[in-house]
Amino acid sequence: MAEVEWMSASELIEAYRAKQVSPLEVTRRLLERIQQVNPSLNAFVTLLAESAEAAARDAEEAYLKGRARAMEGVPIAVKDNIWSKGVRTTYGSKLYENFIPDEDAVALERLKNAGAIILGKTNLPEFGLVGITENPLFGKTANPWDLKRICGGSSGGSAVAVAAGLCPIAMGNDAGGSIRIPSALCGVFGIKPQFGRIPWYPHIPGFEGLNHEGPITRAVVDAAIFMDVAAGPDSRDFASLPAYPGKFAEDMKGDMKGLRVAYSPDLGYAAAVESQVLELTRKAASAFGELGCKVDEIDDTLPATSETDFIITMISELVASNEERLEEFKQVGYPLYMPFLDLADAFTNRDMAKIHFHCYSLWEALRKIFDKYDLLLTPTTACVAFECAEIGPLGPPDIEGVDVGPAGWVPFTMPFNFTGQPAASVPCGFNSEGLPVGLQIVGDRFQEALVLKAAAALEKAMPWRGIRPAF
Repeated sequence: MAEVEWMSASELIEAYRAKQVSPLEVTRRLLERIQQVNPSLNAFVTLLAESAEAAARDAEEAYLKGRARAMEGVPIAVKDNIWSKGVRTTYGSKLYENFIPDEDAVALERLKNAGAIILGKTNLPEFGLVGITENPLFGKTANPWDLKRICGGSSGGSAVAVAAGLCPIAMGNDAGGSIRIPSALCGVFGIKPQFGRIPWYPHIPGFEGLNHEGPITRAVVDAAIFMDVAAGPDSRDFASLPAYPGKFAEDMKGDMKGLRVAYSPDLGYAAAVESQVLELTRKAASAFGELGCKVDEIDDTLPATSETDFIITMISELVASNEERLEEFKQVGYPLYMPFLDLADAFTNRDMAKIHFHCYSLWEALRKIFDKYDLLLTPTTACVAFECAEIGPLGPPDIEGVDVGPAGWVPFTMPFNFTGQPAASVPCGFNSEGLPVGLQIVGDRFQEALVLKAAAALEKAMPWRGIRPAF
């Protein structure tokens, strides 16, 4: 049997049922591994060893008595902006350093009720605002493929925990790419489901209408297992969707024959993309042709408004949600945020209104693509993980000689938060330095099962799980 730290959740469940290994053995091994490697990675910021072992004992009893639930004994990590009852939830901010929620987030509550074992909370940039996982409270999280490089964000600690063999599944969320970006840079799978598919309650204000709760995993099927447990309506979140009519883990099965797939190298507006990223994502796109799909490279241009709209939204909501403690925040907040705070006063109500107008224009352009194609493929990021000194910068100095600005390295993810469509990042290879590259798979509205099916097909055609970081 494989080393338990590299087993998927589905493999662990099968091994538990066959009595090949016990939940307590697995949990203790992962806790031991976290103790060994987390000092170098800084993926976990709060470890729950005692409660995890207690939950593992309960899981063992459940298997012995034949009453195991859907995720019984599966160890998971939880991003530190997801509310956890009785466990501090800091948002990576000194403003919330001692915040202990009195209830679980809906998704976490459902996972625990399904038997999942919570190993601990994972690091993120302060309030999850940027693509680099670093904050004033816990510092920076390193990429296991190269400790000098960023791991992405904002669900960076969660992606690193999965990539480094610390857990098979981690909870994350995504308001502008926060699941997909670190998944791409760390060589794991991550999916942003349709907006509202997984309820988002409770939370502090921010990213309203943009945030999607979702999983990061090493195996695509594990994401489907997660979604079958976590998805479904909850009256506490008025935006939560009605129940999905099937089972994601079942509906993702089957072949890809006859599907129409579009590949865009730049969505018509990306200033620059690394040549090796383009090479690897094109190769992955062509693999769908070998799987029986009709694949076209398209040159459609989307409105280039998402980055500006995201920045206006992010800064405005950050200032508004911390208005009563703004002066304190200026003293203790992440230094790179500080120059942007005054911009909030420069934005007008017309700027906010235009964001909604832009969403309609964006969807109009995307609708024309999805009228002709079942899936849209793009690079997940414009470059691989880059080196970054303590406290910034927010992006690489350039991409192959082109100055792209602080957010120009992540041009592909934000549009689909504004439209709410399901989108995932799938590993599709490694560059000449051995750094992972991600392919983004975008589905039409409510088509998560198709996105999962496509990701699973690519996982089989271009396996990635056997390649592990040698940190």
